[in-house]
Amino acid sequence: MPAVKELIISEVESPTFEGMEFGNVGPYESLVGRAVCEIDPAAPQNRGIVNLDKAPRNAAGLVEYDVDVYILRPVDHGRGNGWLFYEVLNRGGKRSINRINNGSASNTPRLKSDVGTGFLMNEGYTLVWTGWQAELAPAPGLMTARFPIAFDGDRPITGRAVEEFIDESDGSTFVGKLTYPAATLDRSEATLTVRERERDPRATPPGLSWRYLDERRIEITRPPGRDYDKGAIFEFVYTARDPIVSGLAFASVRDIISWMRSGEADGAGNPNPMVRSGRNEIRRAMLLGISQSGRFVRDFLYQGFNQDQGGRQVFEAAVPIIAGSRKTFVNYPFAQPGRYSRQHEDHCYPGDQFPFTYTPLSDPISGRTDDILPRCRESGTEPKIMHIDTDSELWSARASLVVTDCEGRDIEMPENVRVYLTAGLQHGTPPRETFDKIGQPPNPVGYGALTRPLLVALKRWAEEGVPPPPSRFPSIADGTLVTLEEGRKRFPEIPGAPYPSVFNELRLMDHRLVPAEAGPAYPVFVSTTDADGNGDAGIRHPLLDAPTATHVGWNLRAPGYAAGELAGVIGSLIPFARTRAEREASGDPRPSFEERYGDKAGFVRALRQACDRLVEQGHFLSEDADRLVAAAESGDDLYTAV
Repeated sequence: MPAVKELIISEVESPTFEGMEFGNVGPYESLVGRAVCEIDPAAPQNRGIVNLDKAPRNAAGLVEYDVDVYILRPVDHGRGNGWLFYEVLNRGGKRSINRINNGSASNTPRLKSDVGTGFLMNEGYTLVWTGWQAELAPAPGLMTARFPIAFDGDRPITGRAVEEFIDESDGSTFVGKLTYPAATLDRSEATLTVRERERDPRATPPGLSWRYLDERRIEITRPPGRDYDKGAIFEFVYTARDPIVSGLAFASVRDIISWMRSGEADGAGNPNPMVRSGRNEIRRAMLLGISQSGRFVRDFLYQGFNQDQGGRQVFEAAVPIIAGSRKTFVNYPFAQPGRYSRQHEDHCYPGDQFPFTYTPLSDPISGRTDDILPRCRESGTEPKIMHIDTDSELWSARASLVVTDCEGRDIEMPENVRVYLTAGLQHGTPPRETFDKIGQPPNPVGYGALTRPLLVALKRWAEEGVPPPPSRFPSIADGTLVTLEEGRKRFPEIPGAPYPSVFNELRLMDHRLVPAEAGPAYPVFVSTTDADGNGDAGIRHPLLDAPTATHVGWNLRAPGYAAGELAGVIGSLIPFARTRAEREASGDPRPSFEERYGDKAGFVRALRQACDRLVEQGHFLSEDADRLVAAAESGDDLYTAV
């Protein structure tokens, strides 16, 4: 019996994108529905899924679940490229069309205006998304999963859980939502503390109070006075019940994609959507994730899910984007997949501990020997990997641990792995309502144009064995991966833009305790910068080689919001002065636009030269170079051009 018991397609739009044609591929169509699946808890490949043995079973002794499914494919399957492009959803949302295509951030892409450059469609990929988070609240367009709750016989399972809240409203009270229901409303079974900064002692000052509104919500009353501002961390520890079998997220991706690639009908006899006219159009599959879902990709490989239940490889290529050195908080009893450590918050959750990289290492801090790929190596299912980070991941995701050992020395990547840093860029664009809570405007330069040529190279690497561009990442050996103190020395003294005094350090955490207890720190490094403050190692976007501003992957929290702490994973844009007189009046050490280029024509020439260099290196597409230069010539927004 196939793992997919039934694929139910509820909506088909053919063609979609208003009939738009994509190069030699032609129009696309969309299929929307859900997959009803079942899994055997006794199968060896499934024994690592936490609490699967405690999930309810059907009459056949199998555990059932279902997930949302969304497929975009060429109408003429013979014109596709033979690749299934599976993007791991980010909190139920699609990111690749927005981040890689520079399209809209729509969760139901169907308009011409949604596709951006159309890169993924012009390449001929069959795009697939499936829901994998079961704790998400329903919302229009959001893709989710329905996973079972584990029970100990007929009794609920309970365990200690932690919630962190940072409330930036003006009210004296606010409501905190609990991921899991409280096992009891007895207040003596829970504690609430507050601290201004992550490393501060947990405190219960006078005036701090809380009460249960129901089993899923608490109301918190802030302590009076100015000791705790809008960036304060409120930590609630309680006894939770009804853990979701969240590890099914990994198994669902493995089993659904393996089934699609097999070409078999589902358990109800419905045809496989990858088979048309009696032919399976899929020959290879790529696994890609961005941010939260990039961490999912690393954890999926680490936990051995790239081998299906028949022993076959699921994905030939894997692309974790802006994941840093982290994995996920997914396959745990009371998982919270949305949590991830930043400098200021969420340090007590698992998912960021050793191993960090793809090279086998012995860690003297934890005493363990491990890496991301041992299970893949053992089963012969290692994919080609392109790990892509931005400058933000050095500051907020300890990305230096991807390229150094646990004693701060450079390491070599395996032959099947390339690592790239997009210098000076930020993790992602924050919502506009956060702009008054940060010190600088966010960094608008996207990494999509730098990712597209890498995907072209990855496809060729997997199909033809042609090596892609070598890894480009800061290193200890060339002096571009340095301590925070050394980074500060090299950064220009820009008026109103102080260099951070903090980054997201990493400590060995004892997660046997709730909240976890911190131990020794790991060595973590940041990148050096040039005289303008732009990152000088990794892949430099043309707008860093012909800059009009300083672009960095960090931003600072504004006064009243834990001032001086890093503002999550947001970057900064610090524009140059337009003229020499303006620069001298402000005391800015960076040459002005006028001093650099003279006029717009001079800037356009410099930008064209920067683009051409990057195209020659294989890190920019010629059509993107033309698009960016055309925007500069016409005065259009450079940051949205590519």
